[in-house]
Amino acid sequence: MKLQIHSIHFDADVKLLDYIEKKTNKLHTYFERITDGEIFLKLDKGEALDNKIVEIKLNVPGHEVFVKEKSRTFEAATDIGVEALEKQLKRIKEKALSLR
Repeated sequence: MKLQIHSIHFDADVKLLDYIEKKTNKLHTYFERITDGEIFLKLDKGEALDNKIVEIKLNVPGHEVFVKEKSRTFEAATDIGVEALEKQLKRIKEKALSLR
């Protein structure tokens, strides 16, 4: 799977990028036909503690799955987003298998 990670208005640390890539690459175990994806890391303006936003968009044949999560850290937002994507990918896979 080819991933593009974009950090908007800041430079992301290499450790953070590696963490996000490692987490999202595990999604292949739930649906093998993920072609590519984009991840956007953003800082929300304001004084709120939950100001880190992670948006993940994955392309699978016939579908585009998307999740947007907000948390105190990019790692936590990534974890929540990956869990949501797991559920979406499982649903897509089950639907595809039931149509056969």
